[in-house]
Amino acid sequence: MKLANIVVPLMLLGLVGCKSTPTEATKNIVNVPLAVPLQANFRNEIAIARFNELLLQPDMAVEQRAQLLYNRGMLYDSIGLQTLARIDFNRAVQLKPDLAEVYNFLGIHQTLEQNYGRAYEMFDAVLELDEQHEYAYLNRGIALYYGERPALAVQDFKAFLARAPKDAYRIMWLYLAQSQVDPELAKQTLSANSESLDPNEWSSQLVELYLGTLSEPQFLAQIAEGVSTQEEYAQRLCEAYFYLAKQAQATGDIASAINYFKLALATNVFEFVEHKYARLELDLLARLDEEPDAS
Repeated sequence: MKLANIVVPLMLLGLVGCKSTPTEATKNIVNVPLAVPLQANFRNEIAIARFNELLLQPDMAVEQRAQLLYNRGMLYDSIGLQTLARIDFNRAVQLKPDLAEVYNFLGIHQTLEQNYGRAYEMFDAVLELDEQHEYAYLNRGIALYYGERPALAVQDFKAFLARAPKDAYRIMWLYLAQSQVDPELAKQTLSANSESLDPNEWSSQLVELYLGTLSEPQFLAQIAEGVSTQEEYAQRLCEAYFYLAKQAQATGDIASAINYFKLALATNVFEFVEHKYARLELDLLARLDEEPDAS
């Protein structure tokens, strides 16, 4: 089904951030495309119910129980039930301490709780168990980025990008970290990395946006092109709004950044990195907002 490009004024959505007047908050954002927020996949809910039944069996092998707990934890995580997911992940790793993927998810959860030291430990454990686990580099890099260790984050993002040089999302995360270390070099690297991208892939337009070869209105105007389902549209908007928020944040337009982070959350694409860290970004901005002025 072809999707309509629904446009709603942000002022009607009540998305203005703290300490921002309506004029400030809507200075650069007036109309934006929106998707229907995703609902929990009924198949995932059925699978959770099935796992609940299986886990009641008393004579199950330890390894099998650990795997079921991990699988159920992933499903909980996919529908936004992070506390239940974390309980299952902790139980799984207690039963089977060599489940690398469990440490990866636990590290993500520690990052979201801003327990960066524990997050680093979790991702180190992943790589000790499986040095080929490439997403541990992404997730440890993100933890280092939010833990204000951008130089180390750059190293992890470079390792992650080296495994798939044509992945625009990997290029974007490297840029975000590198811009905290050397903005000029970050821009040069972004431009160089963009040469390997397929222009027919929508994600390449994120890089074009950051390079300035695609304006924000142009970027938003074409965002529904090639999309065939509401789910795909919501996923694309989740990504788009997160990176638009980071761009606004970098230019000091905090009101717009807050609005875009909220829009990313409104998609309900709980599985996506951009959704998870949009909430962390808002938490960090709220903390800054609460700090007394130095003057």
